[in-house]
Amino acid sequence: MVFAISPCARLWTRFAPEPEERGQGAWTIGMDRVPFGPRAWEITFDATTPAELLRDVHTELLDLYLEGRHSDQDHLFEDATAPHEVYTPLLTHGWSHSVNTDGTQTFLPPEGLGGVGHRYATTGSDGPIWRAWGGYPSEPHWQVRFCAGAPTTLAAAFTASLISTEPLHRAVKQIPFHTRRHLYVAPAGAPQLLNRPTPAIPPTGHTTGRTR
Repeated sequence: MVFAISPCARLWTRFAPEPEERGQGAWTIGMDRVPFGPRAWEITFDATTPAELLRDVHTELLDLYLEGRHSDQDHLFEDATAPHEVYTPLLTHGWSHSVNTDGTQTFLPPEGLGGVGHRYATTGSDGPIWRAWGGYPSEPHWQVRFCAGAPTTLAAAFTASLISTEPLHRAVKQIPFHTRRHLYVAPAGAPQLLNRPTPAIPPTGHTTGRTR
């Protein structure tokens, strides 16, 4: 297990592996109102979630933490970002939108590989406020869950990263065969970050890049 904690002992990130399955497990970002007290909120990423998504959420998390240290507001608890800032970028990139009678709405990319779910009716409901997945809904390659109380700003950073068109470095074996026809190859001269790790941890199974 990897465990990191802030100087105020309230904000942490950890990785919990599944010993029975190599390369499996989950990354969790958690926030406690007091050291080792009740959990205020958490965000969970499957181990197979593309590392770029974790990186961008953690970058935004650090910004919120630093902003809170230099203001009279704790941005990790008092978040002013509206939900539409999470999903409007998806709609402008051609994602479809459906509203369900159970108080949730779903956003799907044109190729259908992945999606984002939002539970907007919070009264009397359990489960994550935001949920995202990569691959077919019936058998996703990875999932991410934002529980109630998690800053909407972090969810917005996640979807912005999800629809990014920045080229990524991937080996062919890291991309499931049935999804390869949905990818495009960037020109050789396109800027790419060669030293960026691709998976959050080295999984043994196939992983996929961001929805594109």
